[in-house]
Amino acid sequence: GILITCNMNERKCVGEAYSLLGEYGDLLYGPEQFSDHEERLSGSDREEDEDDVEAALKKEVGQIRASTEQKLRRFQSVESGANNVVFIRTQGIEPENLVHHILKDMHTTKKKKTRVILRMLPISGTCKAFMEDMKKYTETFFEPWFKAPNKGTFQIVYKARNNSHMSREEVIKELAGIVGSLNPENKVDLNNPQYTVVVEIIKTVCCLSVVRDYVLFRKYNLQEVVKSNKEDAQQKSSVTEEQNSELVKAETQEEEKSSKEVKEENK
Repeated sequence: GILITCNMNERKCVGEAYSLLGEYGDLLYGPEQFSDHEERLSGSDREEDEDDVEAALKKEVGQIRASTEQKLRRFQSVESGANNVVFIRTQGIEPENLVHHILKDMHTTKKKKTRVILRMLPISGTCKAFMEDMKKYTETFFEPWFKAPNKGTFQIVYKARNNSHMSREEVIKELAGIVGSLNPENKVDLNNPQYTVVVEIIKTVCCLSVVRDYVLFRKYNLQEVVKSNKEDAQQKSSVTEEQNSELVKAETQEEEKSSKEVKEENK
């Protein structure tokens, strides 16, 4: 699936997600196909040797199957278990490839396509959010990227929501150890790694993925990735100016305070 963080408005976020994922999903995988189970199955009640009850039953089963199939859409929003987090379940696609494609396109065109979506993280594996379960699961899950002869530089990013029993340091240490055990040539790189292991914990569920270009695509943030380098520089500069003005203000207040204290002493 795809885990999406948003700015307060979850309902609007789901709408934006469907629109964006639908647009790029059609481009990569072709338009979504819907098969008509109902029509095929209900056709059997035309056979003369079946009695009415059996035909009606078959038709009902066909309708149930058809409605179930309708629910298995390519993208389907499901309850995430955390505020300002939307989870879109995916069917028949590779979330890492799709999300990477979206971010690559937005990074290249600098065309803003969303208002309330902040980050969009592909999730390709889930397990229980307990250390033993995570260790057992990731030993196999990490293999396509990190098991010899595969290797790469990596970092681990961790976020927990509505969960207080996991330790960030312990999770990162254990998972880094597993990556190292798959191939000693896998090395940590916190500045520009080839791969970023994303660990998102919500309540008792651990969501995992391994993504590329995490730094280049501004931590998979759709608002940040469309900013030009110039805008980015200006933003950093304005933040620095703000910090400097706060510093000057604080120093001025301190000077005024000390001169007032001196005057009080001289009275």
